[in-house]
Amino acid sequence: MAANVSTAYLESLPTVPGWLNKGDNAWQLIAATLVAVQGMPGLVILYGSIVKKKWAVNSAFMALYAFAAVLLLWVLVCYKMAFVPLWLIFSYTVGAFSLWGGGFLYHWGVIDFAGGYVIHLSSGVAGLTAAYWVGPRMQCDKERFPPNNVVLALAGAGLLWTGWSGFNGGAPYAANIDTSIAVLNTNICAATSLLMWTSLDVFYFGKPSVIGAIQGMITGLVCITPGAGVVQAWAAIVMGILAGSIPWFTMMILHKKSSLLQKVDDTLGVFHTHAVAGILGGTLTGLLAEPHLCDMVLPVKGSRGVVYGGTDDELLMGDDAAHGEEAYALWGDGERYDASKHAGYSPNYQQTPTRSLIGETGRGGAVGV
Repeated sequence: MAANVSTAYLESLPTVPGWLNKGDNAWQLIAATLVAVQGMPGLVILYGSIVKKKWAVNSAFMALYAFAAVLLLWVLVCYKMAFVPLWLIFSYTVGAFSLWGGGFLYHWGVIDFAGGYVIHLSSGVAGLTAAYWVGPRMQCDKERFPPNNVVLALAGAGLLWTGWSGFNGGAPYAANIDTSIAVLNTNICAATSLLMWTSLDVFYFGKPSVIGAIQGMITGLVCITPGAGVVQAWAAIVMGILAGSIPWFTMMILHKKSSLLQKVDDTLGVFHTHAVAGILGGTLTGLLAEPHLCDMVLPVKGSRGVVYGGTDDELLMGDDAAHGEEAYALWGDGERYDASKHAGYSPNYQQTPTRSLIGETGRGGAVGV
């Protein structure tokens, strides 16, 4: 009977590698679809609704053709780091290969689970740069800038939030426990940040703001992105509180007082929602990344957040370097201290990996990066 069945429907496909099993591949297709929903129709609806009526069609259309253009460019050239004279190659692709593609940031042990640096920090800075060169709007447009459809803006924001589960949940490339953690943390941080932003609006302005709630949702999603799969749920709540307050402060208070930021007409506050929230998320990930979760998904083993400190062997190694014989660079024979040659040598002494100069987590691990 099996001989009459197409090989595509067999339980095990001999020509397919183990990592491309049916379950993991199915989740990757779902995650990719969720990410597509973020951009089209999510951002198409959100950007088309959150701006003034006269800019609605143009904003929505830019989101649509940007989705198509980036997809085609990535397939044709950017995936292999080929040169094309576009922003995509100078921003996202450079960051992606520097961190995820084995570049210098990878070797430094920088932790970026799903794109806090690679995507959001780079896009926030790029948006601010583009706004500077394009120039400001007319003063009448800057003074009165009501969204043309608040309900549709909420609908677009909802699609963006929903799609972010695929954005962060697809990062492990598998349907595993870390995927579940990433999706859970994504929603926890976004919800906390939205409520925090809304609470600050009520406290400072006396009433909540729908657009403010959307901004708070976005900052929470951006902030959790670099650490979604490597922090615990309590840390996601902490990140949400800070994501809903620090970007709120930079957008609502600092921006109005900064002469430098006032020179740039950042129409939708992308610098605050992406650059500020992105660097905040990256910094908090460096503080709060949990060691066991890091070992589950990160290629650099031994990575951990600063609050988790080092292992006992690492602390012992540091104490020896500061107070023991290793503190003295040269001995009478002109060499560095060597236990096999100098005082205190025991034939049973063995230099463990964590006591070596590089150490177990020297090149292979990062503490709070």
